[in-house]
Amino acid sequence: MINFLNKFFKTSNNLDYIVKRIKGISKDTPVKNIFLCINNFSPESELRYVGGCVRKTIRKEIIDDIDLATNLSPQQVCEALKKYNINYYKTGFEHGTITAVIDNHNFEITSLREDIKTYGRHAEVKFCTDWKKDASRRDFTINAIYSDIEGNLFDPHNGKEDLKRGIVKFIGDPEKRIKEDYLRILRYLRFFLVYSNYKHDSKIIRLIKKNIRGISNLSKERLLNELQKFLKFDVLISLAKDKFSSRLFEIIFPQIKNIRFFVNPNNFVKEKIKEGDFIFLLSVLIVDGTDNVEYFLYKYNISKKDQKRLGVIDNFYRNKITSQSFSERELNKILYYHGKQSVLDILNYRIFTSKKAEKKYLDLIEKFRTKVLPKIPIQAITLKEKYDIPEGKKLGKKLKMIEEEWIDNNFQLTEKQITDLINR
Repeated sequence: MINFLNKFFKTSNNLDYIVKRIKGISKDTPVKNIFLCINNFSPESELRYVGGCVRKTIRKEIIDDIDLATNLSPQQVCEALKKYNINYYKTGFEHGTITAVIDNHNFEITSLREDIKTYGRHAEVKFCTDWKKDASRRDFTINAIYSDIEGNLFDPHNGKEDLKRGIVKFIGDPEKRIKEDYLRILRYLRFFLVYSNYKHDSKIIRLIKKNIRGISNLSKERLLNELQKFLKFDVLISLAKDKFSSRLFEIIFPQIKNIRFFVNPNNFVKEKIKEGDFIFLLSVLIVDGTDNVEYFLYKYNISKKDQKRLGVIDNFYRNKITSQSFSERELNKILYYHGKQSVLDILNYRIFTSKKAEKKYLDLIEKFRTKVLPKIPIQAITLKEKYDIPEGKKLGKKLKMIEEEWIDNNFQLTEKQITDLINR
């Protein structure tokens, strides 16, 4: 009976586009298989979309992840998935989250919960079957909107109306919500920058300032994950223009030094931001000619490949920059030692941090996009066979000497030059 009433309690009168988009997700992704197995588990069982995917559906945004909620317990979710041979991981089993995997798609399924005790990020929860209680423990009204597979919304906190009006509102007591999980300070900033049509509420500002130290209790992994969500076009541009948000952001991420570069981006910069290249955008924010990048990499766990990419940009701009630094000859060296991506990063960084997109840098970018990596004109086997140099240190030294001369000569050496080098 409760399940029946919940379906109709504050169920929105959906616009056709919402129904169409929700049905599109259900039709075009493997998530329909999860709805099938959960909804058929028992007469009372039910699965609904929740959070970001519903919010983005309403706002006609790109949906990049799908979160689901169910009135089944975590153990029952596992049983239902097993019955339909759907693979899963117990990613947060004790807190009710199972990740189902179908055709390389991950779907987080979380059982309805109510808090028993809360202390920071961690909470003692009790699984329940009450959708209203689950909605009441969520952070913002715009994140507590649910939808069934047909696009019927369950919206107990009027999140859809808040989205329409551009209001970012905590559910319940804002300070309690923040203290439950201090990451909500950053989440508030991000949602405010994307969705709000109003100025910051002075009460919320005071609460954030009062509780900002709680951020230090968060893991670096969670902070880095949230940082990635800020380096998107609509968030980043708004962040740069909002004084309170940008100052707070720099307090939370003290290595972020260059938000100002995104205040009035030119068209080239706008298009580059839309590509969503997190490591490059991060480089623009943290490369400042000091040891700032090193400190950031010390604090946050980034892959070796991405560390190397940041390091090349950082090392280039730590040196004294002249017009010669961007000559094709010098860039060819970077291409050879570090690859095409590094050259493009260095040129893109130059444009991002300049007042305008200068034609000479744009032309170099186009040239290096298609440029082939130079290949040394002689190999070790040639030195052994043609010049009778035996395997060993001498061979390695000769080959290294030829390579260095070839690089310094703009990747050109005649056969006579090679012979002269060998005979030195």
